[in-house]
Amino acid sequence: MRHCYFFKTLGKFPYSLRHVSCLRRRLTTPHALESPMKPLRLSRSGIRGIGTSAAALAVALAAALPASAGTPAPALPAPPPAAQAAVVHEAEDATVSRGVVESNHAGFTGHGFVNYENLTGSYVQWTVDASKDGSAALTLRFANGTTANRAMDITVNGTNIAAARAFAGTGAWTNWSTATLNATLKTGANIIRATATTSNGGPNVDHLSVDTADDPGGPGGPGAGTPAGINGRLKVCGTKLCNQYGNPIQLRGMSSHGTQWYSQCLTSGSLDALATDWRADVLRVSTYVQEGGYESDPRRFTDLAHSLIEQATARGLYVIVDWHQLTPGDPNHNLARAKTFFTEIAQRHRAKTNLIYEIANEPNGVAWSRIKSYAEQLIPVVRQQDPNTPILVGTRAWSSLGVSDGSDENEITANPVNATNIMYTFHFYAASHDDEYLSTLSRAADKLPLFVTEFGTQNSAGEGANDFTMSKRYLDLLAAKKISWVNWNFSDDDRSGAVFRPGTCNAGGPWTGTAQLKPAGTWIRDQIRTPDNFPTT
Repeated sequence: MRHCYFFKTLGKFPYSLRHVSCLRRRLTTPHALESPMKPLRLSRSGIRGIGTSAAALAVALAAALPASAGTPAPALPAPPPAAQAAVVHEAEDATVSRGVVESNHAGFTGHGFVNYENLTGSYVQWTVDASKDGSAALTLRFANGTTANRAMDITVNGTNIAAARAFAGTGAWTNWSTATLNATLKTGANIIRATATTSNGGPNVDHLSVDTADDPGGPGGPGAGTPAGINGRLKVCGTKLCNQYGNPIQLRGMSSHGTQWYSQCLTSGSLDALATDWRADVLRVSTYVQEGGYESDPRRFTDLAHSLIEQATARGLYVIVDWHQLTPGDPNHNLARAKTFFTEIAQRHRAKTNLIYEIANEPNGVAWSRIKSYAEQLIPVVRQQDPNTPILVGTRAWSSLGVSDGSDENEITANPVNATNIMYTFHFYAASHDDEYLSTLSRAADKLPLFVTEFGTQNSAGEGANDFTMSKRYLDLLAAKKISWVNWNFSDDDRSGAVFRPGTCNAGGPWTGTAQLKPAGTWIRDQIRTPDNFPTT
């Protein structure tokens, strides 16, 4: 979101106040203390849209249309069941040596967690059954309320696969994080052990999650009947996003907020609800680079992205891996970090058919030529690991196709990124971005493959009154042109753009229905729940 600001510090969180110069960025605190000004160029009205796709079946079409007075509308078709998720093995049910099961720190799963004794050699050991030989993703959920690294050896069937693996501080004992490793399992019982290697002992361990899916067709991958199961690997065809059958499709879904602040909103319950109650097609996982994100702890945030990719995959969702660079606005500032991050992500997940890589969230304060140069340096690095997954490239002026800097799509059509299977991103906020933005989007969609990876029904700071009328105009255009979209954001942040009411995530829900939703959340959920149109012939 773009606004005028300067920073002060209150505790650990910066907050925004009015100032004469404008810069577009999201407030970093979950509690906005001051309302930011609207951007100088973004004072026009916004967008509206419903994004309803035509249904393939008559009953689905009837459900999508308004019912006549006194006649109840047919019920929407029942959603497909969520695909089998990774198997969770609780630490409190494992074999524990020199540790105790406790439940005094909130946020754990199951009925407790294991607190290691502060000595070398304490461990938690699980027995994990595998139906066949093959690779698996092992994800440990842990908390470390100290500043000391509580390193552990991770062994599988006696082989040390991660010697003295770091488990750094998470900020508090109630802040749970994840670490993911790749391992090879054998058919039958496998012994997986996490052993403390320092006198500090290990971190508190909540559970071990085991995902044996090397590809989306295996256990934990998208099931038949889910969006990713139906459409398979996506590709860019002309100006459209097409499924495995070569047919243009539109995906609709939600973006997370920054995972450094709101990972507690991305739980098994909330993701189940997104897939089956909201009936979403796609989850955007927003890994902020600065603002306490990836830059501060690359291992932690890469592991968190791995975990969320696996969880969304298991529910049949597409996943946009969002490199959420924002400030500095020149993506080249983070080029080396992006190469490291996407190399690991692409290497591990290249067999999956439900990923999309978004390599630069919102470039700003920088010319298109610089963005293009960044993309042409990063894309070949990604392609060395994964030659097939679509890549999304941010556009100038906070992904406005340059409109917020007085330009338009012509700077891209005149000098496109030299790469294939890519799309360009467009972001809008309905109460700030009026007909100039809408017209540019409509015109550009006839020349360029576009994906709306972020939008809101509010102003460009993601707060204030909702403009559902302008939003509907936008979403109607996106539906007509089969442009996929993702709404900002799936969290309980105080601002009106977050779908859940404050406190929902820390309370663990409820996640289904509308009682816990803000007005924008109810409206967006209704748009996502309308029937998809995924042609398979």
